[in-house]
Amino acid sequence: MEVLKGMMMSSLLAFVVALVVTLVFGPVFIPWLRKLKFGQEIREEGPKWHQKKSGTPTMGGIMFIVGIAAAILVTTIIFAVNGNLDKTYARCILLFVISLGFGIIGFIDDYIKVVKKRNLGLTASQKFIMQVVLAAIYVVVLYVMGVLDTAIKIPFTSIEWTMPLWLYIPFVMFIVVGVVNAVNLTDGLDGLASSITVIVGLFFAFASYIAFSEYGVTVFSMALVGGLLGFLWYNKYPAKVFMGDTGSLFLGAAVALMAIDLKMPIFLILVGFVYLMETLSVIMQTAYFKYTKKKYGEGRRIFKMSPLHHHFEMCGWKEKKIVAVFTLVTAVLCVVAWFAI
Repeated sequence: MEVLKGMMMSSLLAFVVALVVTLVFGPVFIPWLRKLKFGQEIREEGPKWHQKKSGTPTMGGIMFIVGIAAAILVTTIIFAVNGNLDKTYARCILLFVISLGFGIIGFIDDYIKVVKKRNLGLTASQKFIMQVVLAAIYVVVLYVMGVLDTAIKIPFTSIEWTMPLWLYIPFVMFIVVGVVNAVNLTDGLDGLASSITVIVGLFFAFASYIAFSEYGVTVFSMALVGGLLGFLWYNKYPAKVFMGDTGSLFLGAAVALMAIDLKMPIFLILVGFVYLMETLSVIMQTAYFKYTKKKYGEGRRIFKMSPLHHHFEMCGWKEKKIVAVFTLVTAVLCVVAWFAI
């Protein structure tokens, strides 16, 4: 009981620290980004009305990363002082460090686009290789720590399938890289990726604390939620700052790694349904366009525009409505996922 109470207090502390630090950091950091002219370039192939967002400061993901880092630091010190810094909490630190690695990839990409004025940033192959390497490092570190578990839970059953290591490693790489890029695609409207990931973070916080007693994940997820809520104050419509690839790659890694740590990667089909549909809309649109261009001599489209959130924009939905509906869908599916545990 004392352990449960202590972990609850640590999780709440992580949430508060991340929230406060992000909120306080915003009024200092956003004007600095604006002064340095780190503004977002809006691509011409997107909705025309998005052009008015051009110049909005980007790389704002640094704000919640700093908030989460502060929360992890504070709780780590408390755990160390109390002599409770064991492997369980070490996994919390690992979650943050690997997610930070992905955030650094995003930062390099943003820096090239914003500062070096190369609109495409890192090449697709460069990003892919870096992401695969980081995912592999995560598995290796778990193995070295002696906490690597290749089992995955099957939703709506009590079955845990223990995957052979030769299959588990590429599976983890696929999940991490896939989710990272799915969250990146989702980050296309003011507050969209932030709002959805708050709900996903809360799901993993409750699942790790109540269902699995994986308290390191609880602390990390609560810090994530706190940092994102602080960021949403500045990122909600009309956004004063965008998270950039710095933020979206960090968030994608955080979501994927929490799911893997809890043996719940398959549950991402439910809790990350919006991420999945955003990605599928791009794949379907691209494949159908190429197919029809080859067959009929002109490319045709399934959606008015992809990713999916742009399709709804082109149908006349306002940004606020899309964010609200996509967030609500995520919340409902997180409830379904809870009953699938």
